[in-house]
Amino acid sequence: MKIVTAIIKPFKLDEVRDALTSLGVHGLTVTEVKGYGRQKGHTEIYRGAEYAVSFLPKLKIEVAVPSIEAEKVVETIASAAKTGQIGDGKIFVYAIEHALRIRTGEQDEEAL
Repeated sequence: MKIVTAIIKPFKLDEVRDALTSLGVHGLTVTEVKGYGRQKGHTEIYRGAEYAVSFLPKLKIEVAVPSIEAEKVVETIASAAKTGQIGDGKIFVYAIEHALRIRTGEQDEEAL
């Protein structure tokens, strides 16, 4: 089992969710986060004063999938989230040691 974590631009959420749904992914977790990568934030002007925005708003999506589906999920997220501009995000894949569905007691892949 794998957990796929993607950091994406907020306006790409609907496209990513629709792509994952069409792939058969049944659930995902979305968290609003802030951060920066190579773009190191940007500057804005507010009431005539310039100030730096060090952390940019992003969304973190987490999806737990069977190991054999992980690469397809990564490819699907990457294609749906891509704008071709700086700050498109990153995708990380982690191994899941154990999973348990609290309601039914199902474990590991049955719990996904």
